[in-house]
Amino acid sequence: MKKLLTFTALASVMAIANANAAGFHLREQSAAAMGNAFAGATAGAENNSYAYFNAAGLTRHKGKQFNIGGTYIAPEASAHNIKNKSSVNPGETSDVHNIVHSAIAPNMSYSQQINDKYTFGLGINVPFGMVTKYDARWAGADHGATSKVTAVTTTPMIAYKATDKLSLGAGLPIQYFKARLTSTGAYGTAGVALQGDTVDVGYQLSALYELSDKTRFGVNYRSEINHKLKGEIESPNMPSLYNPIYNQDITARIDTPALFSVGAYHEINDKWAVMAEYQRVFWNSFDSIDIYGQERGGMFSSTPEHWEDANFYAIGASYQIDDQWKLRLGLAYDDAAVKMDYRTPRIPDSRRIWYSTGLEYKYNENLTFDMGFTYIQAKEAKIDIDNGHPAPTSRGVSAEYENSVKMWGLSLNYKF
Repeated sequence: MKKLLTFTALASVMAIANANAAGFHLREQSAAAMGNAFAGATAGAENNSYAYFNAAGLTRHKGKQFNIGGTYIAPEASAHNIKNKSSVNPGETSDVHNIVHSAIAPNMSYSQQINDKYTFGLGINVPFGMVTKYDARWAGADHGATSKVTAVTTTPMIAYKATDKLSLGAGLPIQYFKARLTSTGAYGTAGVALQGDTVDVGYQLSALYELSDKTRFGVNYRSEINHKLKGEIESPNMPSLYNPIYNQDITARIDTPALFSVGAYHEINDKWAVMAEYQRVFWNSFDSIDIYGQERGGMFSSTPEHWEDANFYAIGASYQIDDQWKLRLGLAYDDAAVKMDYRTPRIPDSRRIWYSTGLEYKYNENLTFDMGFTYIQAKEAKIDIDNGHPAPTSRGVSAEYENSVKMWGLSLNYKF
């Protein structure tokens, strides 16, 4: 029973966005960048929403600028060929549909030029925040029933124009993170619920080099954030023998990964621009989940994760239709962070292909609207958990997952 409460590790809940990006990273922080599948996001700096990807790009924006937007994320995730591998009622079970629920991820950014050298920026983003929900009695309920995450990151930034060509930037991401997990078990469908939250800080370092008025390169590093969630574990249906253990205050340590990205942007002529992006997500820092409680001497459980670094590649193009309209196109490939040996129902992670398009509408010199659409097709993922699997539970299950996502982004950008 002790191992049941790891829920295949606390941070597995953050992977509910598995069809959006490797592991639990959400890139949907700019409707304009989405139109190019985030190709050139580190070098684009087309409005201040790109500061999430490169704070140094703020030096390109004069005066004051405000951007507000959001992305509607509509995933389709289903599990089929599900087999109960436990000794109780073994055999094939019904398919499970609508595992990942739709959600809206808002974002906002503000920048203000201080002088010819310095620009201040502030970004508010929701890099994590979706829900997975299975039927409480499905065959893999020990490994996860409901997973819910809410995360809000506020990042004050400063950009410095070191030379006519080189700009430097830095940010201080302050992240509020909250998670809630439930799973069922031997004591009924109510099972066990674990929840916690925290506020922790990381850092961002950026550089933008403008080779010419038409060509620029960007580099950005976002540090890992060492989270220590504080919360509680609850199981009202547990027998009295287990009540102190499964109804107590807990803490959990989670290290979110560092991200390194480089991007390029080039205007071929007055109509066409091309861009490219590479990003490395250092998932190897996410090696285990440690949960501590007040009962049983402190350490409640420790679960290895064995995640691997993941790569993201994107290419894109933009076409200036006329003075008001711009068309964006993009294509991307995204690695999986979790291999089959360690996949669980909370993280049926797999490789993905992104197909993106978008439109920019310039209403006047001050007001611009951006719209983006992305379709993500994920490679079929399989899980196969038995009593010898790293996921600590007493019930085995196997399944095949089909995942895809449709995303619509919309933003407004206003220059003062």
